[in-house]
Amino acid sequence: MALRESTFELRLGNPAPDFQLPDPEGKLHSLQNLKGEKATLIAFWCNHCPYVKHIREPFLRLCREFTPLGLGVILINSNDSEKYPDDSPRKMQEEIRTYGYDIPYLVDETQDIAKAYFAACTPDFFLFDQHLDLSYAGQMDQSRPGNEIPVTGKDLRQAITATLNQNPIEFRIYPSAGCNIKWKPGQNPDYF
Repeated sequence: MALRESTFELRLGNPAPDFQLPDPEGKLHSLQNLKGEKATLIAFWCNHCPYVKHIREPFLRLCREFTPLGLGVILINSNDSEKYPDDSPRKMQEEIRTYGYDIPYLVDETQDIAKAYFAACTPDFFLFDQHLDLSYAGQMDQSRPGNEIPVTGKDLRQAITATLNQNPIEFRIYPSAGCNIKWKPGQNPDYF
């Protein structure tokens, strides 16, 4: 597993790039239809990454805690599913059923949305305020597979709380870290 960190190329205050993406069953969803009333969290995600697996269940609990408070959450899988069949739409459906995802998990087949967000790794988190302006891009917390730090969601939790309350982020922001997005041949973005 190759460790990759967030790029921070999408700057704080920048608007969320719009999109329309299918779920694994082919139904189209748009950012405008899925955004939260007070904030929107977009996470670049996949099934097979050990970094995602490490935080999956605590992350889903965190989402269940905050969605009733006005947070919209959207997961986007941009990995090349031909080379990485564990990230195929069929496997995404299995993941949704197995872990009880109750948030949208979408397919970025062209990888254009990952590029629009300057996404680099899985997981890669982008939190937007009620106007869909970026308020936070960074890690969930300091926990990583094998470092024996418990998964608390501390950083992401603080960022969501501040954003929901329309307050600025007033703590040091660290990049998210995980497996690099699995780009299709010839699709490597120029921000690496």
